[in-house]
Amino acid sequence: MFGWEFPPMSSGGLGTACYGLTKGLSQHGIGVTFVMPYVSEGVDAEFVKLLPANTAQKIKMVGVDSPLHAYITSSEYQEFLLTYKKTGKQNKLYGHNLFEEVYRFSMKAALIAQHEQFDVIHCHDWMTYEAGIRAREASGKPMVIHVHATDFDRTGGNVNQLVYDIEKRGMHAADMIIAVSQFTKNKIVEHYGINPDKVTVVHNAVTQEEKPRFHINKHDKIVLFLGRITLQKGPDYFIEAARKCLEFDPNIRFVIAGTGDMEGQIIQRAAEYGIGDKVLFAGFVKDEDLDRMYQLADVYVMPSVSEPFGITPLEAMKNGTPCIISKQSGVSEVITHCLKVDFWDINQLVDKILSVLKHEELHHALKEHGALEIKNFTWREPAGKCVDVYKKAIAGG
Repeated sequence: MFGWEFPPMSSGGLGTACYGLTKGLSQHGIGVTFVMPYVSEGVDAEFVKLLPANTAQKIKMVGVDSPLHAYITSSEYQEFLLTYKKTGKQNKLYGHNLFEEVYRFSMKAALIAQHEQFDVIHCHDWMTYEAGIRAREASGKPMVIHVHATDFDRTGGNVNQLVYDIEKRGMHAADMIIAVSQFTKNKIVEHYGINPDKVTVVHNAVTQEEKPRFHINKHDKIVLFLGRITLQKGPDYFIEAARKCLEFDPNIRFVIAGTGDMEGQIIQRAAEYGIGDKVLFAGFVKDEDLDRMYQLADVYVMPSVSEPFGITPLEAMKNGTPCIISKQSGVSEVITHCLKVDFWDINQLVDKILSVLKHEELHHALKEHGALEIKNFTWREPAGKCVDVYKKAIAGG
């Protein structure tokens, strides 16, 4: 299995999904060798301590020395490369741009495929597709790609042609494709020319580990945005809704947790609107602090412009936090005890935020029913569906 990230070395929902899925696969008796880019010094190439021994004994971690990580952009890679060169280390290990790095990772994947014993190749998102293709060529084993997002989602339609070409090549080379939602499957079929029969929808889930709840005393109502601060996630719509909500109730506080290329723009927008003292930018939230962040909030808002799935509402509901989510998301296909809105409809978003904060009955219903609904979302079921896809791929489709 090729991936970008795996907790605790992760920066977003992809790592969370990989953790849950591999854990679910182990419950089905499937052994997983997880190959990921990894560059931190002092860590062995193989490591097995990322999951508890009793649930992860079938998971084997293999690290390939590389700076690739989830959501890295070409410009961020260039910044890494410049920093790396300044250290005086052997920069010959790294390509001159992100796409060379993806190619280099694929060469390593081919070598690994020649020495590992496995039945099927599973690739998570575009940076690993070339690796999967090389591993397939080296081993003759079938390849399954798992589409968590397309460049149409990440860029709002202004796709990077090189990324698109890699995505399309991977999709056409794959024996089977897993999409995280019908929303994503439709994009795969429409934009990449893929036969819909080749694509299986497997929705994500949430890890059902019991963690301590925190007792939080506060007076202000808190509205939470948690995710990457990028075009795809709709932070500009969130800050616009915050401005309008505060016109009705100046005692609301808005928390934006995450980082991304739009962070400076959103901070500036808050200042221009004169609401800088009502909006807290919390930065990146570590896994161990996520539950406390959700429990601190009175309502969680996911205003994504194009969200292939969206695990964060499941995490929020697990913590008893009412959710308002974009209809333009995969998760909206599978959860019912939440409020849904078109990402662009600021007035509707404002109305829903104020209603949840004002009406205790609505808040209580969303909190209680949401927490009950989410108990049905375990990783064992999607892992089982992936096993069925594996069997079909091995049998030749």
